[in-house]
Amino acid sequence: MKKIIAKGVALSLFLGLAILPVLAQQAQQTQPAQTGKPAVEKVNLNTATVEELQKLPQVGPKVAQRIIDYRKQNGNFKKIEEIMKVRGIGEKTFVRMKDMLVI
Repeated sequence: MKKIIAKGVALSLFLGLAILPVLAQQAQQTQPAQTGKPAVEKVNLNTATVEELQKLPQVGPKVAQRIIDYRKQNGNFKKIEEIMKVRGIGEKTFVRMKDMLVI
């Protein structure tokens, strides 16, 4: 009886050690690579639509339309900081969105 239990324990350990690397590899393949920062979708201020602009923090349909209107009246943005000239976007909002902006 002790031999059967010992063989069962040995078999369990062997199988566990054999399966562990396979499970670890599968876990790595199913999880996205983590770089410490979440992926940020960039929004081009000079080409973005109302829908794309609404992906920015604190930007709803009205502010998004104001950004487009500003762009039509003043031409393309030359630097991302210019977005603060749009009514409804101040320094605090700009700080939240600046990593998402490109021109």
